[in-house]
Amino acid sequence: MDMLWSGWGDPAKAAPLPDTVTGLLRDLLGVRPRGAGPVALEDIRVPASPLTGAARAALAAAVGDEAHVRTDAESRIRRTRGKSTPDLLRIRGGDVSDVPAAVVLPATHDEVLAVLRACAAHGLALVPFGGGTSVVGGLAPRQPADRRRPFVALDVRRMDALLALDPVSRTATLQPGLRAPHAEALLAEHGFTLGHFPQSFEWATIGGFAAARSSGQASAGYGRFDEMVLGLTLATPEGALETGRAPRSAAGPDLRQLVLGSEGAFGVITSVTVRLRPLPQTRVYEGWRFASFEEGAAALRRLAQDGPRPTVLRLSDETETLIGLADPGALGASGALEPAGCQAVAGYEGAAEDVAYRRERAAEVLRASGGAPLGEAPGERWAHGRYAAPYLRDALLDAGAFAETLETAAFWSRVPELYAAVRGALTAALTESGTPPLVMCHISHVYENGASLYFTVVSAQGEDPVAHWAPAKRAASDAILAAGGTISHHHGVGADHRDWYVREAGELGVEALRSVKRRLDPSGLLNPGVLLPLD
Repeated sequence: MDMLWSGWGDPAKAAPLPDTVTGLLRDLLGVRPRGAGPVALEDIRVPASPLTGAARAALAAAVGDEAHVRTDAESRIRRTRGKSTPDLLRIRGGDVSDVPAAVVLPATHDEVLAVLRACAAHGLALVPFGGGTSVVGGLAPRQPADRRRPFVALDVRRMDALLALDPVSRTATLQPGLRAPHAEALLAEHGFTLGHFPQSFEWATIGGFAAARSSGQASAGYGRFDEMVLGLTLATPEGALETGRAPRSAAGPDLRQLVLGSEGAFGVITSVTVRLRPLPQTRVYEGWRFASFEEGAAALRRLAQDGPRPTVLRLSDETETLIGLADPGALGASGALEPAGCQAVAGYEGAAEDVAYRRERAAEVLRASGGAPLGEAPGERWAHGRYAAPYLRDALLDAGAFAETLETAAFWSRVPELYAAVRGALTAALTESGTPPLVMCHISHVYENGASLYFTVVSAQGEDPVAHWAPAKRAASDAILAAGGTISHHHGVGADHRDWYVREAGELGVEALRSVKRRLDPSGLLNPGVLLPLD
């Protein structure tokens, strides 16, 4: 099944906002219903594909069947951009200026190599396309008008197999187009789990997780996706790059790290070998309440540094707790705004004895740090609605609100300054534009040395919602770097964060990566303008 072209996920799961939330948006932020909804898919005017007959024939030969080279309007619309709020607002308005010339669907590593050769021969750019869940402009090339080339979307959905499983070493080799739920189902048949459950879980793919350095909601227990990866195969215009002969190696720099996070700019990931964990016998999630975000963050830091560490550990600030985003499924249920402190969720997965031990010891730490137990109900509600926030974003857009997210990470000592700086930058920029916002935040991932901050911003849309967000996004990005944060913890760089990534990596670092790109992709056909500036 394809994702909703004008929003997120399964259209059957979409739901309008409760009346209490609509009233809150009106009273607090001045949100008013928009006059018209998204244009109809069939009414979008898509230009004819610029693909030449010779190029189409070469692509068809590469994938073995002309049916796997699609140039119809709907196929191309569905691979236009990603799922950020600006992406959705543009496509809802019928803007298909970034539409691919064709959608190509290979089934094997060798077919990907053949597609890359065909693109190089016919002057085409190429964008790898997995689940289409990018929220940082990672699926639309950024090419100046005088160097603009048609591009094809390389959809890897046919590459969706479990290639190998080694139960002794507890590893599996997966193809890149395998969607996360399908991967978990295949691994569960053998008694294993990957343990990677990001908010995009229902639609994102294994290749996308690797290409963007994804981090799942259970990263406190299972680790980030890049920590799970033991090996990768990368198809490039210059041939194949194989990485990962052993779980660890001292044989020079780790080339896996060069591929992880490369966002399709160096090549197309065609297989990923990952480490596995046994399926958990027990899963328990519970809620805790803290008087302040500062107090709750200190408690999370104690667990992250000294243990015992839960599998899931997150903390909503006062505003997010107050509004209800700590529990999106119950948003607006209270109908009133009352002081609520800060809600945390701690989750435990694993063998029953281990879960019981960690839960008891962690509770002692949380109580000693000022936490009040709320029981399992808040945690279970969070677990039930853990993938619901993108659907809520779509409902907010339908109601006339603007809603977007951004995230960052820093060392623990810098987290308070980073939190204040980003909140202040977003509030000031959007207030100046005439759409004062509600800015919410939660700690989404914890480490021994730091944490990730995930911000949600809601405001009225204004006359031009895409234009009104741009200065706020710039201000927040500037604030992140000034406060010592990274421009992205898990969403990636794409085109939206590229200029700030250049500042973060430094001139020499960027030039080193450009040298890698020139060697692997000498004609610059792979995702031009994404991750790195054009030469």
